[in-house]
Amino acid sequence: MNMNKQNRRMTRWMAWCGALGAALWLAGCAVTDVGRAPQIARGETMAVLPIANYTETPQAGLRAEAIAESLLKTGGVTNLKRYPASLNPETLFEPAEREAVAKALEWARGEKVRYALTGAVQEWRYKVGVDGEPAVGISLQLIDVASGDVVWSATGSDSGWSRASLSGTAQKLLRRLLAPLTQG
Repeated sequence: MNMNKQNRRMTRWMAWCGALGAALWLAGCAVTDVGRAPQIARGETMAVLPIANYTETPQAGLRAEAIAESLLKTGGVTNLKRYPASLNPETLFEPAEREAVAKALEWARGEKVRYALTGAVQEWRYKVGVDGEPAVGISLQLIDVASGDVVWSATGSDSGWSRASLSGTAQKLLRRLLAPLTQG
């Protein structure tokens, strides 16, 4: 009987440790730091500017832009503009340049846009290995177009399970990062 009681204690202790380990592991999958967003009035004009691609994955910045634009629209940003495609030099073989953001910001000023979203993709890939989990890392900035000041920023990274898609992992991360801009 004493051995049976000891086995139950050991089983409970192992279950507790396993649950704690799983919680810590899951908490480590996503890392986000999101700043306090400015009060954005309904109907305020916002633009999505180029998101720089600092990865080895072609067109990761363009993919992040498309997801961010969709999430902002579905999150209630009704007056959203997208910069002209000719202002983004990212192609399949050439990385995006910083000056593309400056040119797009100038375009936004001409369009009387109040806020512009831009940023950078640091990671956009499937990890190498048996499971091949998707991994995404993105930084975002909201710029007051008139002054050029950064009024909000967020950064985060996330990885998915082995059968998760890269775009789905990016969408979940971007949704968390953009939440302060779409709530209200």
